Amino acid sequence: MSLSDQLTALAKDGTIVGVLLAFVAVKAWQGYNFTSSALHKIHDAPNIKISDLRQLLEKEAETHHNGSKLVMVKGIVEAQRSVDGLRSTTRPNALVSNETGESAVLIEKTLTCVYDRWWGLFRWTPDYLRTWKDQQSRSVRMVPFVLMDTGRSSSSDYLFVNMDGSKHHLPLSTVYTKLQPYQASPYTFLQAVFGHPHPVGLLDEEKVISLGKQISAVGVCSFEDGVPQIKSSQALPYFLTDMTKDQLMVDLAFKKSCLFWGGLLLGSLSIGILGYATMRNLRRWKEWRQRRQIEQSREANCATSAGAMDTELETDKVAVEVLPDGELCVVCLMQRRRAAFVPCGHMVCCPRCALAVRRHSSPTCLVYVNFSYFVNPVIYHPLDG
Repeated sequence: MSLSDQLTALAKDGTIVGVLLAFVAVKAWQGYNFTSSALHKIHDAPNIKISDLRQLLEKEAETHHNGSKLVMVKGIVEAQRSVDGLRSTTRPNALVSNETGESAVLIEKTLTCVYDRWWGLFRWTPDYLRTWKDQQSRSVRMVPFVLMDTGRSSSSDYLFVNMDGSKHHLPLSTVYTKLQPYQASPYTFLQAVFGHPHPVGLLDEEKVISLGKQISAVGVCSFEDGVPQIKSSQALPYFLTDMTKDQLMVDLAFKKSCLFWGGLLLGSLSIGILGYATMRNLRRWKEWRQRRQIEQSREANCATSAGAMDTELETDKVAVEVLPDGELCVVCLMQRRRAAFVPCGHMVCCPRCALAVRRHSSPTCLVYVNFSYFVNPVIYHPLDG
């Protein structure tokens, strides 16, 4: 059986589907464990003000040597240099959007080439199996920024946001969107007729984290050169967010429930399919083993029969050496006479020569032979004296 036939047989048994479902179920359970752990950590993380961070970190440093603490804070976004005594009316350290003129600490500009996906004439396309993705060009500009208490009681009450190594989703706000259409051409019309995706426009989007925006941050807080800073935690799915602590817990609890039931359902399906495939393959293996045993027994019987025939031939050869001429076949003079002719009844040939004489005349009386039959003669040895 070739490899393709084996894969086809496995696919029909459901083994491949069962393995794929088991893989997805394992991923779901891994996501469940990660979400459950993150939910417990966010639940235990204190939700404090930025002005109380120094006291909390100093107390943590006395208890633990690392002096870091998983916390959740809420504050407004401000550029770092503006709180270091370099604040001005134009905010020179903040970024300014070229499209809207809005001041921000992070600007993400995305250019997307939008394609139209017609089905072509008669709703048919040769590329229906191919996924065409919009081409994007993304650029990010960012300046160091901090979070401050809502009241801004003191310029020293701020928390530096360390974005190094963070790949979490950011609370960006869309401030500019514009679609620049392409001019259609005859080639574009032909592409649409035959179902090929064709560009229809360029989408220009700009998203920012503006100054003065109120956001929440959940992560590991510690001192860096005497300045409190917060970094993202790889054990959490959030870092900077617009949601509060209660909203985060509700969102994580919902994801945890979905992952639990999804993993349970997929795991049960995979166990059932793999169990069915295992029992079916086991039954096939038993049938194959039974057929193999029958074949082996047949081969053994054939070998035994061949050995018996060889033994009989050897016995006949030995008997030929001691038998007188009256007991030998009149045709070959090599085997014992064991075939009797009908209707004359003469026993003058061995079975092999009798087959050749059948339908001919008997070599003794020249009577027409109808058929012959095998006779096992009994040899009487005369007593001595």
